Amino acid sequence: MQTDFLIVGSGIAGLTYALKIAKKIPDKKVMIITKTQADETNTKYAQGGIAGVWDAARDSYQKHIEDTLIAGDGLCNKAIVEIVVKEGPERIKEIIEYGAEFDKDDTGEYSLGKEGGHSENRILHHKDVTGKEMERALLAKLNSLPNIILANHCFVVDLITQHHLGYLVTKSTPDITCYGVYVLNLYTNQIEKISAGFILLATGGCGQAYRTTTNPKIATGDGIAMVYRAKGKIENMEFIQFHPTALYEPGVSPSFLITEAVRGDGGILRNKSGEAFMEKYDQRKDLAPRDIVARAIDNEMKRTGTEHVYLDCRHMDKEKFIHHFPNIYNKCLSIGIDVMQHLIPVAPAAHYSCGGIKTNEWGETSIKKLYACGECASTGLHGANRLASNSLLEAMVFAHRCFLHTVKNIETIQLRNNLPNWNAEGTSDPKEMILITQSMKELQQIMSDYVGIVRTDVRLKRASKRLDLLFEETEALYRSTRVSPQLCELRNLITVAYLIVKSAEFRKESRGLHFNTDHIGKALLLQNIIL
Repeated sequence: MQTDFLIVGSGIAGLTYALKIAKKIPDKKVMIITKTQADETNTKYAQGGIAGVWDAARDSYQKHIEDTLIAGDGLCNKAIVEIVVKEGPERIKEIIEYGAEFDKDDTGEYSLGKEGGHSENRILHHKDVTGKEMERALLAKLNSLPNIILANHCFVVDLITQHHLGYLVTKSTPDITCYGVYVLNLYTNQIEKISAGFILLATGGCGQAYRTTTNPKIATGDGIAMVYRAKGKIENMEFIQFHPTALYEPGVSPSFLITEAVRGDGGILRNKSGEAFMEKYDQRKDLAPRDIVARAIDNEMKRTGTEHVYLDCRHMDKEKFIHHFPNIYNKCLSIGIDVMQHLIPVAPAAHYSCGGIKTNEWGETSIKKLYACGECASTGLHGANRLASNSLLEAMVFAHRCFLHTVKNIETIQLRNNLPNWNAEGTSDPKEMILITQSMKELQQIMSDYVGIVRTDVRLKRASKRLDLLFEETEALYRSTRVSPQLCELRNLITVAYLIVKSAEFRKESRGLHFNTDHIGKALLLQNIIL
């Protein structure tokens, strides 16, 4: 199978890129691959909104830039921050033109929310399902373009590079090139090869590396793991953002997210004694950046011996709450919590990877013909901690930049015809799925207990040793067993977990989302960790 443009992932990043390419070059073939349905992505679960300088009378690019730099704790690439902030409003206007609807106030102006770390109201939102609305608009627009092929239920196993053509490829190989991918077709259970001129990875995050996460089951770090195996550059994986307020429901996964916009509208965090505790940790109180709020909640939970704290919305206007947060209101009501009368139990959950596949300002990775954008990419925007609602903005800006760069280089498209078939010789069907499911539980336990919000050198060392054993067992299973989505996801998550731990071990300081009690107040690195 051959295609001019191949997009892996159907979230806002992948769909935006595919839509622009298909409209600009209608005679070229554009293929989108997704391992489930097209709308099952991290984008779909983004509640809060998209940040952008919209009200020029009160807000400015400089304010948004400063807020992003402060949240990133010294590790943002300032040039990239300026690009995203200044190009962002145009990208938001585009998706509005595509049909995305954002909430408006009584005067007909867009209702702008405020979240942690923002100095002004600049968050556009659609109720509490902003990502879902944006994805709906993109998919509707996409369906009108005949040169787009959307392949559901296709699991990308690996990138095809010179390695598969018999050449030695190492981290120092200067011209690693991606020619296509191997795909497990879940309808036929056969592995097929796809040759492509340009490949965009928009594979999302890796929240499933942790026991408690707001990410859907599909968030298994596939793109990051594939690039690392292909000897591409990965950076800043130690910075895993834990959302401070996931609804506390023991045994439920993924966790239901209580968007930060609730605190932006006046929600107050309280401990088990009813004390509003955030003023003890930061002068911005409940609207401090997420790393600070998550650590504060973690400390309160440990100090009081509880498994959660509370979010108090009882003083908020009921009509406005239900209008802005209908899904949150109904979800809480479904488990017996009337937010106008009861406190909402919340606890931090793994939410977002600020690091990932290293890219330049055009979304290019260290592997030729391969681009990355969205959560799987590390563009330099987020640094050590992502500012709330900057993720959808980044995805749209970099999808556009990837589009511009590939169109500029359209003459260089070359499709390889001699790619080798997948070699499954010597493998057999798995005899016991317990070998995979139990390893997944062990992995999530290791990462949650040893590589969570607060870390120590001893915990990281223990995690590293236990991951080594899981890696050896899983690779032995991979060599002897026919490929399955469950085995591939386990393998990818072990790779991502290894990258998180190794990056955390290399960072001998506490910065942003990486908080190591053995390295508080030590000399600052002020550099990215590249693996």
